Amino acid sequence: MKLQKMIDRFLIHTNNNTQKQPNGYKLWLMLMLSVLFVGKMFSQTAKQNVYALDSFIAQIKKYHPIAKQADIQVDKAAAELLLARGSFDPTIALDASRKTFDGKNYYYYTNPELGVPLPVGNIKTGIENNGGDYITPDVTKGKTSYLGLEIPLAKGLLIDKRRAVLQQAKLYRNQSEQERLTILNNLLFDAYTTYWQWAGSFQQYKLFSQFTEIASNRLRLLRIAYNNGDRAMMDTVEAFTQLQNYQLMQSDAMLRWNNAKLELSNFLWLNNDSSYFLPENYIPETLQFSATNAQQLEDILAKSAEQNPLLKAYDFKLNSLEVERKLKFQSLLPYVSLKANLLNKDYYALKNVSTNFIQNNYKWGIDFKIPIFLREARGDYKKAQLKIKETSLEFINKKQQTNTKIRSYYNDFSALTQQLLIAQTMYANYQALLKNEELKFTQGESSLFLVNSRENKVIELLQKQIELNIKYYKAKYAVEWAAGLLK
Repeated sequence: MKLQKMIDRFLIHTNNNTQKQPNGYKLWLMLMLSVLFVGKMFSQTAKQNVYALDSFIAQIKKYHPIAKQADIQVDKAAAELLLARGSFDPTIALDASRKTFDGKNYYYYTNPELGVPLPVGNIKTGIENNGGDYITPDVTKGKTSYLGLEIPLAKGLLIDKRRAVLQQAKLYRNQSEQERLTILNNLLFDAYTTYWQWAGSFQQYKLFSQFTEIASNRLRLLRIAYNNGDRAMMDTVEAFTQLQNYQLMQSDAMLRWNNAKLELSNFLWLNNDSSYFLPENYIPETLQFSATNAQQLEDILAKSAEQNPLLKAYDFKLNSLEVERKLKFQSLLPYVSLKANLLNKDYYALKNVSTNFIQNNYKWGIDFKIPIFLREARGDYKKAQLKIKETSLEFINKKQQTNTKIRSYYNDFSALTQQLLIAQTMYANYQALLKNEELKFTQGESSLFLVNSRENKVIELLQKQIELNIKYYKAKYAVEWAAGLLK
C-alpha cells in the first residue's frame, strides 16, 4: 500500500509539472519509478534473519543423529580395545575345599594364587595349606609357597591370540575414526547440496516475486495511460497476460521453496535429539557465483590419497589382516610349552634361595603337541593370505573409482565455471537490449509485446544462472566429497 501511494503521488506531480512533455516521457518515468521502488522493497526483504551456511553445518556436526552415531562407532572401538587389554589383567584365584566324614578329617586344601600375564607367557605365584588323613599323594602337606613361569617355545612365542586381539583392537580403533569421518563426509555432502538447493529455490521465488511486482505496477500505469488516451487497450491486455504468467511462475517457485525448506529441516536437530522446522523468517545466504581460483586437480588427488578416510580405512584393515596372517602361521608350528616352579616351605617363595636350594626345590614340565598333517593349520593360513590379496585388490579398485569420481566432478566444476562466466556476459547484453526496447516503447517505436519478449529472455537467463549456480556449488562440494575432504 505504501508503494501504491508513492506512485500515485508521483503521478499527480507528473501531471501537474510535465504537461508539455511527450506522453512517452511520462510513461518512461513511471516505469522507472516502479522498478526503483521494487528494488527498494527487496532490499528490505533481505533484512530477514539469514541462516548462514557455517551455522547450519556446525549444528549438524553437533546435534544430527547420524553424526552422533558416527561418534558412537569410535566409542565402541575404544570399548573393544579396553576388552582386549583385559586379557593382560592380573588375576587372583582361590581353590579351597575340605572333607570331614564320620569324625575323620579326610583332607583340606587352601590354595590362593596370583597370575600375572606377560607379553610372552605367564607368571604364577601362590601359597598352599594342605592336610588331612587322605590327602592326594602329589600334594605337599603343610604350608608351602611357589613361584612359577610358563612360556611357549614355538607356537605362540612371537604372537598369540591375546596379543593378536590387542593389536587388532588398536587398529580397529583407528579404523573406526576413519569410518566416522566417512559417515560425516557423506552427511555433510547431503547437507551442503540441500542448503544450496534451498538457497536456489528462494532466489527463484525472489526473482519471480520481483518481476510480478514490476508487472503489476506496469499494468496499473498502463491502465492510467489508457484512461488518459495515451495507450491502446491491447497494451493493458498484454501487460495483464504477462502479470498472470509471472504469478503462475511465482506460485510454482513458492511451492519449490517450501518443499526445499522441508528438506532442509531434515538436518535440523536440537541437543535433546528432537527435530524442528526452520522458522518462517529464516532465509539462506545469497547464491552468488564468484570465479575464485580453485584447487588444482593434482593437488586434490594428492590430498585424497593422503587424507581420504575411505582409503585410509583400508590401510588399517590390511594391517589387521596381516596380524591375523601372522597368528595363523603360528598354527603351523608345534606347541611346546615349558613350565617351571620354584617351591619353598611356609609362605615365602624366595626365602633362602640359592643354587643348591633351587636344585632340590622345584617342579617343572614340558608340553609338546603337533598334528601330523597340519591340514587345518595350512587351510587357515591359506585363507588368511587370500583375504589379504582380496582386500588389496578391493583397495586398488576403490582407489581407482575414487580418482575417477574426483576427475569427473572436477570436470563438471570447471565446465560450470565457464558457463557461469558466459551467462554473466549474456545477462549484461540482455539487460542492455531490454532497456533499449523499453526506451523505444516509451517513444512509440516499439510494442509492449517486444518489451515482454526481451524481459522474458532476461528472466530465462536469470533462471539459468540460478540453476547453474546450484550445480556449481554441488559440483564444488562433490569434488571435496569424492576426495573425502568434508569434515
